[in-house]
Amino acid sequence: MKAIIPCAGLGTRFLPFTKAVPKELLPVVDTPVIHLIVEEALQAGIQSVVFITARGKSALEDYFDYAPELEFELGSKGKKDLLEQVQRIAGLVETIAVRQKKPLGLGHAVYCARHVVGEGPFAVILGDDLVDAKKSAIGQLIEVHNRTGKSVVALKEVPREDIHKFGIVSVGSHEGTTVEIEGVVEKPSAEKAPSNLAIVGRYVLNQSVMHALKDLEPHGSTGEIQLTDALEIEARTNGLVGCLIEGERFDAGNRLEFVKAVFAYAIKRPDVGEPLIEFLRERLKNL
Repeated sequence: MKAIIPCAGLGTRFLPFTKAVPKELLPVVDTPVIHLIVEEALQAGIQSVVFITARGKSALEDYFDYAPELEFELGSKGKKDLLEQVQRIAGLVETIAVRQKKPLGLGHAVYCARHVVGEGPFAVILGDDLVDAKKSAIGQLIEVHNRTGKSVVALKEVPREDIHKFGIVSVGSHEGTTVEIEGVVEKPSAEKAPSNLAIVGRYVLNQSVMHALKDLEPHGSTGEIQLTDALEIEARTNGLVGCLIEGERFDAGNRLEFVKAVFAYAIKRPDVGEPLIEFLRERLKNL
């Protein structure tokens, strides 16, 4: 199974940083967001990822490539640990880059990968969506797919005031962390939402979803092809299930959520965790 990682967005919420650097390379302490996402895919047994990119995003490919000049410099100065670290990154995963030449939405971004994902099921992991979990979030979906044979989306309960930001599902039967999905509504008002269960950045999809995307027309209001429209078709025709994923989710495309992610990951690290906690305690005393 290959994983599609859409990374073509401009990242305007992180300007001026993203004027020159893709938002997916924002560092969570010293590890880029995209690195954490690829590690999640690897934990689930995925060995090949497809980056959906745009102009100015070649740094993503460079990050997962070898860097002869840097490696020579580290080797010549005896910095063995750092040399092994950068070489390990290059050997992590097979990467394929596909250009999304027009910003026509998430559905279009996924469809751009149709020629490289093969004929079987494929994963989709949003490039600015982190899930801090003991067990790979996309791996949790793969287990549900293997058990049911159906397309699977990740679900999280969201507060009423945030419902309008997500695709929201209406649900049928429920078994453990798996729910049958009867329909999908893109960014409804809280009053019209069928539930508070939101689709959050992880999908394992059958080829029938790719076929549905082929026939979709762009939305008149946005000019985009919505993945949720294809999921709605999938729910009606082939069946769609949701997995209530375990783990803490961070929208790393949002400034406050990104800062929260940095602290959440940092305090668990043995090299910076305790000093950071002590620093925060002292700062909070002075507020």
